[in-house]
Amino acid sequence: MVNEYQIRVLPQVAYNEQGLVDFLARDKGLDARTIQRVRVLRRSIDARQRTIYVNLSVRVYVNELPQDEAYVPTVYGDVSDRPRVVVVGLGPGGLFAALRLVELGFKPVVLERGKDVHERKKDMASITKTQRVDPESNYCFGEGGAGAYSDGKLYTRSKKRGSTEKILNVFCQFGASTSILADAHPHIGTDKLPRVIENMRNQILQSGGEVHFQTKMTSLLMEGDTVVGVEAVDQVTGQEQVFRGPVILATGHSARDVYRFLHKAHVEMEAKGIAVGVRLEHPAQLIDQLQYHSKQGRGKYLPAAEYSMVTQVDGRGVYSFCMCPGGFVIPAATGPEQIVVNGMSPSNRGTKWSNSGMVVQLEPDDVRAMPPLLSEAEPVSDDAVLSMMHFQEQLEKMCWQQGNRQQTAPAQRMADFVNNRLSYDLPASSYAPGLISSPIHFWLPPFVAHRLQEGFKYFGKHKHGFLTNEAVIIATETRTSSPVRIIRESDTLQHVRLRGLFPCGEGAGYAGGIVSAGVDGERCAEMCSQYLNA
Repeated sequence: MVNEYQIRVLPQVAYNEQGLVDFLARDKGLDARTIQRVRVLRRSIDARQRTIYVNLSVRVYVNELPQDEAYVPTVYGDVSDRPRVVVVGLGPGGLFAALRLVELGFKPVVLERGKDVHERKKDMASITKTQRVDPESNYCFGEGGAGAYSDGKLYTRSKKRGSTEKILNVFCQFGASTSILADAHPHIGTDKLPRVIENMRNQILQSGGEVHFQTKMTSLLMEGDTVVGVEAVDQVTGQEQVFRGPVILATGHSARDVYRFLHKAHVEMEAKGIAVGVRLEHPAQLIDQLQYHSKQGRGKYLPAAEYSMVTQVDGRGVYSFCMCPGGFVIPAATGPEQIVVNGMSPSNRGTKWSNSGMVVQLEPDDVRAMPPLLSEAEPVSDDAVLSMMHFQEQLEKMCWQQGNRQQTAPAQRMADFVNNRLSYDLPASSYAPGLISSPIHFWLPPFVAHRLQEGFKYFGKHKHGFLTNEAVIIATETRTSSPVRIIRESDTLQHVRLRGLFPCGEGAGYAGGIVSAGVDGERCAEMCSQYLNA
């Protein structure tokens, strides 16, 4: 017999298998000896009151064992002799596009400018040692994209464009814990996600697809207004190569050279709103205490606490972004003379710190009205389409100059920033390349700095203890999303003018995170299938 129940239990019951069996036996009048398995279908924490509860949806197997997998597997066949589709980029959008192409009977030929997940890890470790960034292998470029080593959170609010459940099931099929199917805010962790990504890539190869690392697209091949492939260069040998087929362009939000090429080639794009700000890092124990209403913090059973904050200041949103409980702040620049910060968490979320992006919404008109941030820079209004990208570049270079022209990041205690005071010392931080005290309130663009200050005051008023000098802000968070949108048709997902080109995922301006990029990758693969079958 199989029954499903909705229950509300204390954490020591929810996170203890035998405790859960005993509770169900008592609450539902079952004999505990007959309960063979309890599968958690949904799990969320209710921390609104002092007593913390966990809401569970469970499936209870009485006198029988489950006959099905905890996830729904996908079958991938042999496509070695099938029509080819070029996929540019092996981030979440490109990975899921390639896997879906295999599922649909097409051969994906994937080009990735960066290295595989293992080689990437070495280059990222080198940033701290050398204070230099490899422009082709870093926290944004390489197998798995920005998500592979910048957290692995799988929560998305985007439900209308495709099946998020399918994405989570595929992750489970390739090695992720099935707990991601149950948790309200699923998370794989930066220590485990690379192996999952490697397994996904191996499936593409086993099915007859191709994956070319350190192979950088340099131009599109066009016949009239139809894209028939790409030209690329092998970055090891320097050899130029041609790859033919319709193109799914999934390059990620930091491939600025791609945006410049497309703009120069008159491929229709538009400037898109972004959000910029800082990384805010608190002691994890403090966030646990605030969110769980307890001096003891999370205790033995609860996970590291998360928060989500949002307000409006002078007509623009101010909000937390990519919250990483028990995590690290990382250097996410993709080239020289840049400082960019991001956050990540290991699977156990067990570090001493919790961080999130704290960002301010900016629209193209806001940025075009600003003077240049750097004296040697051209006004961002000189190029309307790339204005947001130019703003990002100027802000990142300004931050680099303030950070001693290395990957040492400018930082300021949170309350000092709000009160326009220089921080004479800084708290311990997870940011490995190091921090340098800086008057961020003074040099950050006033449009951003003022709104952050007012936002922090609001958050501190509604979460007493959140606004504190125990917390530190680290500049600058600029890569929250793509600064452009490559314009495509809403029904076919093809570029509005160029047939056979499918702008995809976060880099094209149609996703915001691992899951939504994966969903968009699958949709682009489906539309490409229809295009080839027409």
